[in-house]
Parts: sequence; C-alpha cells; structure tokens
Amino acid sequence: MTAFDATSFLQRLTTRPGVYQMYDAEGKLLYVGKARNLRSRVSSYFRASGLTTKTMALVAKISDIQVTVTSTEVDALLLEHNLIKSHRPPYNILLRDDKSYPYIFLSTNDEFPRLALHRGTKRHKGSYFGPYPSASAVRESLHFLQKVFRVRQCEDSFFRNRSRPCLQHQIGRCTAPCVGLVSPEDYARQVEDTALFLGGKSQELMVRLADDMERAAAALEYEKAAVYRDQLGQLQHVQASQGIEGSVGELDILAVAVESGRACVQVLFIRNAQVLGSKSYYPPLKLDETGAEVLAAFLPQFYLAEARPIPGEIIVNELPEDSAILAEALSSKAGRKVTIRARVREARARWLQLAVQTAQTNLSSHLAGRQSTLERLQRLQDVLGLAELPERMECFDISHSSGEATVASCVVFDASGPRKSDYRRFNIEGVTAGDDYAAMQQALERRYRRLQAGEGSLPDILFIDGGKGQVTQAMSVMKEMQLPSVEVVGIAKGTTRKAGFETLVRGQTGAEQQLRGDDPALHLIQYIRDEAHRFAITGHRARRDKARGRSTLEGVPGVGAKRRRELLRHFGSAQGVGNANVEELKKITGISATLAQQIYDHLHGVGD
Repeated sequence: MTAFDATSFLQRLTTRPGVYQMYDAEGKLLYVGKARNLRSRVSSYFRASGLTTKTMALVAKISDIQVTVTSTEVDALLLEHNLIKSHRPPYNILLRDDKSYPYIFLSTNDEFPRLALHRGTKRHKGSYFGPYPSASAVRESLHFLQKVFRVRQCEDSFFRNRSRPCLQHQIGRCTAPCVGLVSPEDYARQVEDTALFLGGKSQELMVRLADDMERAAAALEYEKAAVYRDQLGQLQHVQASQGIEGSVGELDILAVAVESGRACVQVLFIRNAQVLGSKSYYPPLKLDETGAEVLAAFLPQFYLAEARPIPGEIIVNELPEDSAILAEALSSKAGRKVTIRARVREARARWLQLAVQTAQTNLSSHLAGRQSTLERLQRLQDVLGLAELPERMECFDISHSSGEATVASCVVFDASGPRKSDYRRFNIEGVTAGDDYAAMQQALERRYRRLQAGEGSLPDILFIDGGKGQVTQAMSVMKEMQLPSVEVVGIAKGTTRKAGFETLVRGQTGAEQQLRGDDPALHLIQYIRDEAHRFAITGHRARRDKARGRSTLEGVPGVGAKRRRELLRHFGSAQGVGNANVEELKKITGISATLAQQIYDHLHGVGD
C-alpha cells in the first residue's frame, strides 16, 4: 500500500470550514470529522508527537482523505452528524440516538426575557429555535449571542435576587437589566435583534444595524455607534445562510471542476433538506472536454450502470447538451419523472455553490498529490529528454492592460507542487508600453541576478508563457547570466488557443513539439502555466487600481456609487468584498445573482 502523502495534501487543503472523511486502502470509510479550518484540523493528525494510540492507529490506515466544504461550521456539524449516523465509521464515537434534540429557548412572558438551552417538552411560553445537532452546538451559539446582543442567560432565581451587576455585565456580556442599568425599550430591542438572528434573518438585521450605526454617528453618539459597529462586525464573521430548511424532497447535486487536463465531479446527496453525504470522483479525460461534456459522460454511468437510487431532481453546475434525453432515460428507469437542471435559487443555489467549491478544492488537492505529480514529472523528464527528474521548475508570465501597469509573475513548483513562499512579482518599469519582450527580459534579469548572488536556487526548467520570440529573449538572458544549465521551454498557444493544443518551444534547439491532450506531462505544464497567469493577473490588477487611485470595485460593470457604498458598508472594506463568495454578495440589496457573479469574477481574475 502506498503511504498517504500528507505533506502535499495539506499544502493545497482549504482553510474554509467543512467535513473530512478518511478512507483506507480498500476505500472503506474510517473516520468523519468536522472543522472550522480544514487545513488546521486535518494537519493535527500528522504532527510528529502528542498523538493518542487510537489516533496513531487511524493515521497508519489512511490511504485517502476527501473533504466537503461548507459555508459555516454549523453546516459542517450537521453534515458530520448525518455521515456518522449513515455510515457508522469504526473510529468515530458511536452513541445511541435516543435523546431529544436541544433547542435555544427565548422566554416571552418576562419583562426582561432570557435565553437558555432547552431539551424536552416545549411547555414554557416563548420561542424555540432549532433543533440543534448537539448541546455543544447550542452552547456555542449562546456564547456568541451573549457577546453580540447581551441578552441575559441567567436563571430567574438568580436574576430576581441581584442587588448589583454580576461578572457578565462587567465583561460586557450583559446589559444588567436586573439592577435597571438598561431601559425596557433598549432591552426589548436587544431581544428583537436576537430573535431576528435566530430566525435566520441575518441580512435584515445587518441592514438595520448599519442604518442605526449611521444615525448614531450623525447624532454624534459615537459610543452607541461603536456598539452597532462591533455587532455588525461580529455578524459578518458568522453570517450563515440558514435557509437549508427551505426545500423538500430528494435531490442530488453534481458539480464538475476541470483544470490542467483533470476533472473532479462532486456529488452531494440531499434528502429531506439535509446533506446526508458527499463523494468525489475523478473521471479520466481525453482531449479538452468541457465540464458539460464530462457530466454528459458521467451521469448515465453513475445512475444507469449501477443499482443506484435515482432522485426526482438532479442539479448540475453545467447542463449537458443532451440533458433532456438523459432525464427521459432516468425517468424510465425510476418509474417517475426525473428532472435535470442547472438554474436554481435559494437553498438549491447554496447547495450547488458548496458542491462547486468542494469540487474545486478536491481537484486542487488531487492535482498537487505527490503520486500524481511524480507520474507527471517522470513523463516530463521523458518528453524533454532530461538526464534527471526535474526538482524545481519556474514559470514567467506578463500581464498588463494595453501596456498599463505591467507586472511579471514568477511561480515555482517542485515535486510537492506549488512553492508559494518562493513566488515573486516584478513591477516592470522603463520599457515601451506593450513591449512584452522587454518586460520579460527585465523580469528575468531581476530574478536571476538575485539567484546569481546566491539568493535561492536555480530551476532545472524555466517555462515561458509565450512562443519563439519570448523564448529567444529568455535564452539571451540565460546566456548573459552564464546559466546554460537551465532548460528553457516556451508554452505557445495553438491556433485555436484551446487547452490541449499548446506547442512547446525548446530553447536550446528551437524545435517545436506538440503533446497529446491527455499526456500527463502536458497536464503538469498547463497547471504551472495557469498558475503563473493567475498570479500575474492579480498583481497587475492591484497595481493598476492603485495607480488610478480608485477602489477595485470601480471597474465592475453595473456597480455604481450607490452599490459600491452598499457593498463597502456591508462588508466593511474592499478586502471584505473580495473575500465574499457569490452567495454572500447576492444578499446585498440591489445585487442580482448575475451581478454577484460578475463582481466575484472581476475581483478574482476569472475570464482573463
């Protein structure tokens, strides 16, 4: 059995919340866990010391780890619960599910209502929010509510017998209604805000808090404005879409991600408005298949070739061309109507977004896996006729807007995948606008002059995103720097400019070479080239917008001053907007799904 390569897996693992599933060499599920930060949590299993005997036994059996990205830690907790209940993994603690689920209780018959954990019969007058998957989940929520809204959580007997504020007031967790330090009207507002949050109306609450903050600041009530500001900031950190109960029925979500000649299809199984589980598949590709083409081949094999239950609804992120025919075939097998669609809203759109994010995360980890990289490196060695396996590769790309704010990128890869700590950007100065050859020459000279002086390591292969002209320029710099040992290879786009039709230009001989679209060496080259392009684009945009003295939002079509103000007010800064996903952007008043996608694409360099 090949040992699981934790180092390369963790390098590409996301820091978002989610669920991880550990499998042995036979594909059997060993353990399911949840995490607020997937990379941090999973890496704790592979530290050098401090592991229990059980954990070491588990780690020794791990052959594969799959993750499912979620919007919030609460969603991860619910998904973990469903997976453990369904699969009963041997390394999880298994308890009989013979107790009632806990709720958060908000009393309504008190002058100053209280929040509390409640389990059992709902006998008391008040509002019940839940159910929650565990008492610890309720306690975490209560802790957050106490910090943000400061509604009392003490027992009535304790509340009635206070003569002075308790410790909770002193540390800013309660407004001390027990001794009259808050008016009934202000306290009622705290309770109302709490009920809005627990009722899933976070967006409405955040708009109200933002308005209150502005009114308080205009009235010079800066302390009150600061309270609203802090509440708004706390809510933005934990903003969760709580509309998962807004859908019924059985459905599967399938999202495909395609990158560098590889694909990942992520399947989420939704039953009774709950994510019961997910699984990743990596179908082999041939030549330049799109995501829709991958799904067109995957769907019939997945549902028709096996005795697999077919849900009434299948949602995909890219609709296959023959989806109507496929839906008819699935309907015939299922004995009832089955629909396949890609345009969805609300809870379904949220699930689809999670599936897309998970597919992209798992594909990145798969591409960076040591075994996969080793296979492609060996093939690259054969293709280029190298005496030894390449240990370090660098790739340069140039990005500008009609010659404005030119930036060159240098990305570095080794046997473990990207070495982001070694990435570099170069702001190009003193060259004719749009002269990519001169820009490339300057970037290479600046890079390798430092290496000549002993800063860092020379690459075995230098990739240039360009054709013969760029390669000639690179060879001239290598000769001037007296670095003949570096293998220079240009990556020229074919006449169709599609992935899979690139031409490799050898620096030493000028010979041109085309590889098959399914060649592992070409997949590795595409991966490195795409990363250099992404890194150059983000650097160029940051430099361009800084030079123009404007917000990065000003370049988005359809986003005027009013919408920019709403975005900045909601997320607090341009960086906050940049960190938001499409679902979070859609929640802003006046931001449609289409515009949210445009904003996201613009800020993340999609489509360039």
